[in-house]
Amino acid sequence: MKWSKINRVLHRDFGYFFFGMTIIYGVSGIVLNHRNSGGDASVIRRSQAFTMDAPINKEKVTKQYVLQLLSDLEEPDFKQFYFPSDQEVMIYLNGGHVTLNLNNGEGNIVKVRNRPVFREFNFLHYNKPKQLWTWFSDFFAGSMILIAITGLLILKGKNGIRQRGAILAGVGIIIPLVFLIFYLWTN
Repeated sequence: MKWSKINRVLHRDFGYFFFGMTIIYGVSGIVLNHRNSGGDASVIRRSQAFTMDAPINKEKVTKQYVLQLLSDLEEPDFKQFYFPSDQEVMIYLNGGHVTLNLNNGEGNIVKVRNRPVFREFNFLHYNKPKQLWTWFSDFFAGSMILIAITGLLILKGKNGIRQRGAILAGVGIIIPLVFLIFYLWTN
């Protein structure tokens, strides 16, 4: 069998085999690149402000008071509450929390839920399963190197690696280097 045929077979079959992994890492990579600062891309966070009569005496804030407040806010999923400071109470819910400033009566309800598909993709991208997943993702990473190299060698002639392919591959190497120089090595 000729080298060019082996090269095409390797490129094609590894490309097919790792199609799903490429989609998982590509999508989760985009999500991670565009996450809010300090945010988690695998969750959806909704916030709603509210106001109460103020000031509120800290001693008045008991479990009964909190349960009544949550009932008024139509938030039934109480877990616990505590005072991060003398001016604020934090109420934990199943799937969120409520903060209330006791001095001015301003509050905020934050609801958090898992973002479908992205949570699962990020779970794999961050290698949270560990164990066998680490070996499989290492095999995937090595295969991406193989796919990249075999892809360079598929075409011959003016579109191959000796002409057009060399220019495009060179530019593809130079762009990350420019970003490294600009963002990492000059600071």
